[in-house]
Amino acid sequence: MPWFKEQEAIRNTEPAKKTKTTPSRQQLPRRKIAKIVTQIKQLVSSSTGKQPQHRRSLWFIGIGGSAIALGGIWFSIEQSLPQTAELFTVVRDETLTIKAADGTILQQTGPATREQLKLAEIPEPLVQAFIASEDRRFYQHNGIDYQGIARATLSNLRSANVVEGGSTITQQLARILFLNQDRTIWRKLKEIRLSQKIEANLTKEQILERYLNLVYLGEGAYGVADAAWVYFSKPVDELTLPEMAMIAGLAPAPSRYSPVVNLATAQQRRNLVLQRMREDQVLDAATATAARTAPITLNTNLPKRLQVTAPYFTTYIQKELPKYVAPEDIEAGGLIVETTLNAQWQNAAETAVKNTVTNNGRWQNFEQAALVAINPRNGEIRALVGGKDFEKNQFNRATQAQRQPGSTFKGFVYTAAIATGLSPYNSYLDAPYIVEGYEPKNYSREFRGWLTMRDALTSSINTIAVKVLIDVGFDPVTKLAQQMGIKSQLQPMYSLALGSSEVNLLELTSAYGTLATQGMHVEPHGIRRILNRSGEVLYSTEHKPKRVLDPGSAAITTWMLQNVVQAGTGRPASLNRPVAGKTGTSDESRDLWFVGYIPQLVAGVWLGNDNNEPTWGNSGTAAATWRQFMMSAVEDIPVEDFPERPTLTGRKGSIKAQPIKPKRVSSGRTPSSSRSFDNNRRRSYRRNQPEAIAPQPRKRSRRRNVRPASPPAKSPTSAQTPTPPQGELRERLRNLRQPDTPRKELPPANGSSGTSDAGYVVPTKE
Repeated sequence: MPWFKEQEAIRNTEPAKKTKTTPSRQQLPRRKIAKIVTQIKQLVSSSTGKQPQHRRSLWFIGIGGSAIALGGIWFSIEQSLPQTAELFTVVRDETLTIKAADGTILQQTGPATREQLKLAEIPEPLVQAFIASEDRRFYQHNGIDYQGIARATLSNLRSANVVEGGSTITQQLARILFLNQDRTIWRKLKEIRLSQKIEANLTKEQILERYLNLVYLGEGAYGVADAAWVYFSKPVDELTLPEMAMIAGLAPAPSRYSPVVNLATAQQRRNLVLQRMREDQVLDAATATAARTAPITLNTNLPKRLQVTAPYFTTYIQKELPKYVAPEDIEAGGLIVETTLNAQWQNAAETAVKNTVTNNGRWQNFEQAALVAINPRNGEIRALVGGKDFEKNQFNRATQAQRQPGSTFKGFVYTAAIATGLSPYNSYLDAPYIVEGYEPKNYSREFRGWLTMRDALTSSINTIAVKVLIDVGFDPVTKLAQQMGIKSQLQPMYSLALGSSEVNLLELTSAYGTLATQGMHVEPHGIRRILNRSGEVLYSTEHKPKRVLDPGSAAITTWMLQNVVQAGTGRPASLNRPVAGKTGTSDESRDLWFVGYIPQLVAGVWLGNDNNEPTWGNSGTAAATWRQFMMSAVEDIPVEDFPERPTLTGRKGSIKAQPIKPKRVSSGRTPSSSRSFDNNRRRSYRRNQPEAIAPQPRKRSRRRNVRPASPPAKSPTSAQTPTPPQGELRERLRNLRQPDTPRKELPPANGSSGTSDAGYVVPTKE
């Protein structure tokens, strides 16, 4: 060893040699020690000559291993941190925010912030109060304040308690957005490194803005805007200086410093914040003193994030999310869903539903109502109400309830008939009719004789709807209805013409929207975009229109449905603009429907009972509810006409009919009153035709044998029907002379139950 070598060299010097002859007592121990050391060195050298080199190798290996371990830890930390793009997020995880089309928040779940404020919108004293309370050297450090840590440690040691924290605002933001509250070294290391990354990629102002919008401040409040509302029921720009200081003092321990829990402790904490602001010279002495002496006056309120607008719609949106985003994205949370809902129209729809149930529900014996409004040109759901009271019953009657549509389904039967090439002036006999044991009956239990398809649809005649279905066929009707938007299964039976197959309001409304767009169908949807917490777009709507019906057939059907509103069962739905639509009533008035549209908007209404109990109302009430909603919705929609009805002469169909040939068809005995009505209707019909062809002599002599009857009331549409061209007149008369002979074809599917449509009998209170 060097020391021993040095001592040996000293002994070998001349002075040392001179003293060897007379050794003293002090030198003797040194000689013995040197001798012993020499012996040990010899012993070690004899045992192994490489030991010193081995020890140096172990030392280097230890240092290298430690470096590798630290590097592995550092690499592991880096891998566990979010990507740089995620550092710009402004949303906590495990949250969901659903917004209306105009950006207003409809619903939030999880630790969400109701109001995201820009830093410029937050009062400067409030910002200064948070800096004084949480991070006095915020503008001097790069994410980690080592001086602050030392100062906090000394303060805590002096007080023998945790009175000051060393975490910076940046560290707190990192913990809020990406980490948890675990008290472990691993979490702290990640927090430190993440804070440095945040500081490297965001400005101080961006960090402050995110922190002030996300920090939890007790009583369910996230962010300063929520806290101002929860504690004082006011926006942040109306807070006083003492109120700002109190809110800033909540951040370290919201439950302990909350004035709702302990007012005295909250006041002490507020005064400490004011004192620090005075020390930081952002307040003068007089202002700080006045603020400290001010009392705390609370005006508490529930957090705005607990308020839910359009709950039936937002619940529907949450169920739709798995169709558009991956399960792991939903589980991670932080999603922002931008929807199609028009907030103003939604309020109008909810008001219409509430008024209808309140004013008509009791005396017409129905307890529930639903309404859906869709933009038929892009399929966007603009309003959706699934019931009268979401808090009591969350069942969505617009999307989940499967009900018989009644005569609203006739719209698809007649649309298919027109698409096969039939004319709206083709006539059928309204008389007792039994096919394969199924006997459709009209709501009035009366028969009106020969009627054109247009008049039969206007008055919602059940017997003629069944006959039209037989002429067109099950497959063409069901296929077209499904292409137009009906998703529910349609049973091929004669009662299908009267709406025996159950559907829901959303799909029924969407299908009628196909007529409003001249045969173009767009799938109904309520989501425009879905964004993750970093602002990246996970989904954007891609629904495109699809041609499912030729424009001519759509225009003719719309022309027929306009007459339903002008002169038929849908009169309560009239507006000061063109409207087309159809009423519907199932057996015993269990379901009351109206679906109507203008070129820019289609809406559907359902009234009834969840237990399927019969009502005492009629479909006119549903039509009146539709009108009440539309009166508000169309205020900002310009008046637009439907396309003109195309020429009927020489028109060809776009689909092929597949007529049904029933095995058994019979007709009951027509009452004498109905026969007289039929004969007089024929006379009146021919008398009103300026170019009518003279009847055959044999038929004229037959008419002489019929006892004259009093002239019947004119058809509700006769006064409003324009004089058709000569070719159409000949077609009408030719159809009138055709006997109503049933066709023989394959029988329908087993089982059928008739439905009937209630005509407009009693107007609603509106």
